Amino acid sequence: MAIGAEPAVTIAACAPLPEGMDELLLAGFLMRKPVPLVKCQTVDLEVPASSEIVLEGVVYPEEQRSEGPFGDHRGYYSLAEPFPVFHINCITHRRNPIYQTTVTGRPPTEDYCIGQAAARIFLPLLKALIPELIDMSFPPEGVFHNLVIVSIRKQYPWQARKVMHTLWGFGQLIFSKIIVVVDENVDVHNLSDVLWTVGNNIDPKWDLVISEGPVDMLDHSARRKHLGTKVGIDATVKLPEEGFHGKWPAEIVMSQEIKELVDRKWKEYGF
Repeated sequence: MAIGAEPAVTIAACAPLPEGMDELLLAGFLMRKPVPLVKCQTVDLEVPASSEIVLEGVVYPEEQRSEGPFGDHRGYYSLAEPFPVFHINCITHRRNPIYQTTVTGRPPTEDYCIGQAAARIFLPLLKALIPELIDMSFPPEGVFHNLVIVSIRKQYPWQARKVMHTLWGFGQLIFSKIIVVVDENVDVHNLSDVLWTVGNNIDPKWDLVISEGPVDMLDHSARRKHLGTKVGIDATVKLPEEGFHGKWPAEIVMSQEIKELVDRKWKEYGF
C-alpha cells in the first residue's frame, strides 16, 4: 500500500480503467513521463518511488473480519460488514513523511473533486465508444453515479435508450442509478437547465426506462445486496417514430441581434 505518491498516481488508482489496463500506464500518460518505481523490502512488488509511506504485507482470501461503520462518499455511515484482513510485515517511509488522506462525506468534498477530474479525463474515451455523446455531468447531489446527465447529438429514434444501455455496460457506470439524456443544446453542468428540460420534455409513461443490474455495495436502498433498479430518463426532443405525433414547440430564445442591441445600450438604460 503506497501512501502519498504523485497526484496523477492517486487519480489513476481510483480511475474506472478498462479490465487489464495498468493504472501506472495512465499515471505516466497524465504526467507525460514514466512513473519511477522501487522494489519493496519483503514482497515481490514495486511501488512509486515518490511514496511518502509504504505498507508491505499479505492478505489471505479466506480471512475476513467485521469492519465499520465508516462515513462514506454517499453521505451516510456504511454498515459494518466482513472484509479481508491486511497483515502488515514492513513499513518504510521518507524522513518526516506526510500522511496523505482525504475527508469524505456528503458532497461536495475532496473525493468529489477527484471524481470530477476522472470524469473529464475519461470523457474522450467515452466519446470514442459513443460517437453521439457531447458532454457528461456527475452533479454532487448524485454522489458520482446516483445521477448521470449526458447530452447527445440525436440522429435517429430511440437513440437515447441506446446510450443509456451502453453506459450501463461500461466500467463503473454500471452502478449509475439514474441516467438523464438530453439534446446537445442543453448544458449538462447547469442543473437548473437540466431539470427544466426534464420537466418539459418527458411523458413518464413513454420516456422512462426501468432496468435491473449491479449497484454500488454501499447503496442502502437496494432490496438485494449488489442488485438494484436503475431508471433512464429520455428528455430529448421526440420524433414521430418514437410515438410522438404532435408538433414539438420551439423554445423561447432571445435572438443574437437583440442581445447585441441590449449590450450596446446599457448606458442609455442607466446601468
